[in-house]
Amino acid sequence: MLGWEFPPIINGGLGVACHDLSAAMSDVSDITMIVPKSSKGYKVRNVNLLGINNIDPGSLEPGPAHKDLPFKLYGVPANIDPYYSEKQHFSGEGRSKGTLDPFDIDNLYGGDVIGKVHRYSAITASLAAKMDFDVIHAHDWMTMLAGMQIKARTGKPLVMHIHSLEVDRSGPESKGWVYQLEKKGMEYADLLMPVSNFTASNIEQYYGIHRNKMKIVHNGSNKVQPFKGQRTYREKTVLFVGRLTRQKGPEKFLDIASKVLDSNPEVRFVMAGTGDYMKSLLDQSSYQHIGNRFHMTGFLGSERLNHLLSISDVYCMPSVSEPFGLSAVEAAQFRVPCVISKQSGVAEVLRGALKFDFWDVDKAAGYILHLLKDDVFNRKVVEDTGKCLDKISWDISAQKIIDAYSEKKFI
Repeated sequence: MLGWEFPPIINGGLGVACHDLSAAMSDVSDITMIVPKSSKGYKVRNVNLLGINNIDPGSLEPGPAHKDLPFKLYGVPANIDPYYSEKQHFSGEGRSKGTLDPFDIDNLYGGDVIGKVHRYSAITASLAAKMDFDVIHAHDWMTMLAGMQIKARTGKPLVMHIHSLEVDRSGPESKGWVYQLEKKGMEYADLLMPVSNFTASNIEQYYGIHRNKMKIVHNGSNKVQPFKGQRTYREKTVLFVGRLTRQKGPEKFLDIASKVLDSNPEVRFVMAGTGDYMKSLLDQSSYQHIGNRFHMTGFLGSERLNHLLSISDVYCMPSVSEPFGLSAVEAAQFRVPCVISKQSGVAEVLRGALKFDFWDVDKAAGYILHLLKDDVFNRKVVEDTGKCLDKISWDISAQKIIDAYSEKKFI
C-alpha cells in the first residue's frame, strides 16, 4: 500500500482512511504501508509501516526514471496544493540524478509538491523492488506515480483507491498536472476503487474511463461511544466540519446560516476546520451581521471535535463535490440529524439523512429550521439515519477489497 499521510501525522481524512482501512485489511492479509513520514513509535497491528523519513535513500539502488511507462510526465509550475493556498514552486530537483534524494517531509502539501511526488515515487519503487508482494494498492494522486513505477518494474497488478479527484478540488475545468497524472494513472491501473458511485461517475464523465474498470468501495467508520455534552449557552447549535476550501462549500454554510438566523436568531453556527477560505468567511460573516452567531474554531483534534458533536443539534454538509464525507457518519453516530449535499458519496449510504443540492440553500435552511423546531421530526431523522450505521464499517470495506482482488485473480 502506498499512502501520503498516516496517523499520528495527518492533514485530513485521507490519513485516517488509510489507517483504518489497512488496520481492517490486516486481519485477512499481510500489508506493508509506505508513507513519506511516520513516527517510529507508532504501530498498527499486523501492518508493516515504513516511513521514508526513517530510511536512508542513499542506501537504495535507484532505477531508471519512469522505466517502461507508456507515456512521459513533465512537471510545470502550478498551484496544486489540495488543502491550503500556499504558493507552489517547481524545481525538478532530484529526478534524474544517480542517487535518491530525500525531500522535505515536514510539509507534505507545501512547496515543490510535484518534486516530492517524484522523489517519493523513486524511493518507493526502489524499496518495493526488494519486496515480495501480490498487489500494489495506491491511495490518491500523490502516490499514483509511485504505483505506476512499481508496476512497470515488477509487473504486479496496480489498484488505485480514489478518495478525491482534481475535478472535486478545483472544478471540472481543471486540466493541469494533477489532472493529467490522475488520468494517466487511472488508465494505467488494473483496477480502480472509487469511494462512491458519485466519484465513479466523475471518473467516467471527466476522465473517460469506463465503469467496468471500477469497483465501488464506500468508506467505513469505526464505532464510537456517543455521549451528550453540556454547553455553556442556551442557543441551539448547527455544526460544519471540514477544510475551508471550494470543494466543501463553506460559503454555502454561511448563506444557510444567514437564512436560518433571519427566521430564528436563537441559533449558533459553528465551523470547525481551516483552509484558504477562512479569511473571506470571517469578512463575509461580519458583513452579513451574523458574526455574533457564527463561530470559526480552526482545526480541532478528535477529542474537541467529539465534544462539539455531543452538543450539536444539526450537522450540515453543503459540499460542492464530496467523494464521500466521513464527518457526516461521525455526526450520525452521535445521534445528530444530518442535512447533507446530494453531491456527496455519503448520501448513498446515509439514506435517512436530509439531502439537498448544494446550490439550494433555501431548502437546506428549511430543513434545519424544521429540525430545530420539531422534536418528533428530529428524532425520526436520527432513527432513520441510525439504521444505516451497521452497514458502514471498515471491516465491510476491507472484505470488498479482498473480494475484488480475488475476482480479478490478483491473489
